[in-house]
Amino acid sequence: MIYSRSSRAPRGVIELLRLLTVLFFAEVGFQLGHASAQHGDQQVLGAFGGTALGVIVGSGLGYVIGGMFGRSAAATADRTVVALRDVSADTLVAGGFGAVAGVVVGAGLGWPFFLIPNTIIALPVFAILVLLLGYFGFRVGAAKRDGMLALFGQSAGVGPRRPPPVSVVVDTSVAVDARVLDVVRAGFLHCTMLVIQPVLEELQHLADSAEPNRRARGRRGLELLEALRREPPIDLDVVPDSHPEVRDVDAKLIRVCLDEDHSLLTLDTNLAKVAALAGVQVLNLHSLSLALRPPVVVGEDVVVQLIKPGREAGQGVGYLDDGTMVVVERARGLINKDVTVRVTSVVITANGRLVFGQVAVVPGAVASSGAGA
Repeated sequence: MIYSRSSRAPRGVIELLRLLTVLFFAEVGFQLGHASAQHGDQQVLGAFGGTALGVIVGSGLGYVIGGMFGRSAAATADRTVVALRDVSADTLVAGGFGAVAGVVVGAGLGWPFFLIPNTIIALPVFAILVLLLGYFGFRVGAAKRDGMLALFGQSAGVGPRRPPPVSVVVDTSVAVDARVLDVVRAGFLHCTMLVIQPVLEELQHLADSAEPNRRARGRRGLELLEALRREPPIDLDVVPDSHPEVRDVDAKLIRVCLDEDHSLLTLDTNLAKVAALAGVQVLNLHSLSLALRPPVVVGEDVVVQLIKPGREAGQGVGYLDDGTMVVVERARGLINKDVTVRVTSVVITANGRLVFGQVAVVPGAVASSGAGA
């Protein structure tokens, strides 16, 4: 594995580890030399006594071993960083809680071994038990991340992991429609938007077109992408064409979504159908607009039961099946009756949709005219 120079440990860290190792082995050599001097070995090598020779040999051995130890420790740290690069911080925190719990349990189960008179036997058994249960606790805590954070994390100020943000691939129909910016600002899209290079080339081609309408659409699309990049809920990235062998842009979009498990954001109904059949998760803004369209339109006749008078003189008020209020002019005398109302306007207010209309057919009018005939 190749490591970048920036990922390697600083030289000073390796030299510090070497120095500490030299001091450790020098102390070991001093103790061994001092012990030999007490047994009468005053001079071992010329003018050097056992103590001095022990310090010299220990320092030299520590210098060699310290360099090897420092470099191996730095390499291990680099490999650990690479291995943990794809591990989320909340997984490490949850694993840490599990490891602490495992160490506590291991220490509680292992302390009776110190009742054994021979410490040389008790200490390794205790250390092995603590190490095994600590590792087991880390693995369990990492596997049960959300539960561990919910159990222990609240007191530490750490909450369970939020679901990862959605990544969507944007097609040209969305890029040239300014309504998507209103959808984002309304808080309905918190995601990473990916624009593949062929879509960007389509917009550039439109912006350079000699036809005014096409040129205006292309420039509007480029400006819209720039505006989306500045929106806080959106991370917009342009990705290269990963399938140059595919000529059709729509086919490229479907292949990218399938290969990298992205969703497709589109306003093209036909593309949405094809992508859904291919197994892609589709976010169709056209379907969203149809779902949010008014239940009635101007000029349409609807049957409403008037249940109360309105605020203005002569008005009657009724409700559609979805709860939309209908205000009918000159209908106060028709309260508690089913009235056919012709819609004259639909108003969006802060409290919802409000429909205004007038009586199209008065109840009993048809019957009375038939009787007179």
